[in-house]
Order: sequence, then C-alpha cells, then structure tokens
Amino acid sequence: MRLDKYLKVTRLIKRRTIANEACDAGRILVDGKPARASYPIKEGDVIEIALGQRPLKVKVLKVSEFATKDDAPLLYEVLAAGE
Repeated sequence: MRLDKYLKVTRLIKRRTIANEACDAGRILVDGKPARASYPIKEGDVIEIALGQRPLKVKVLKVSEFATKDDAPLLYEVLAAGE
C-alpha cells in the first residue's frame, strides 16, 4: 500500500492530498529517510510525521486497505508523540 493512502486509512493524516503534500515537502520519514507518497509501506516500518507543533513517530503493525474509525488505531503503535 502507498504511504499516502496508509496515512489516510489510519487517520494519522485527515486527507490523502495533505499526506501527499507532506511527503513532497519532506515532512514524512520512513525508517529515518524522507519518503515519497508512492513509497510501499510494509509491516515493521517506522513512520515519523513532522506536521504542526507535535511530531509523531509510529510503527506499522498491519497494512489494511480499509479500516473503520475504531479499527484504525490497531494498525499502528505510537512510539513517540510530541508535547
């Protein structure tokens, strides 16, 4: 699954276009490297999101094409959240 779609499905970023723009601006890192929106996400990847005042670092636990609002947090584990 593409990085931008994963961010939207998990509700880490509200819209796919915003996820796309964040990737283009270099604000999304996967395993410590800047990633394009088309980067293929797999289980075990660590995603760092630097949007706004609170950076977020999550580990991908599961990749799923669809997720309900209740199931979305089960797809990732928060490793670090900014204050």
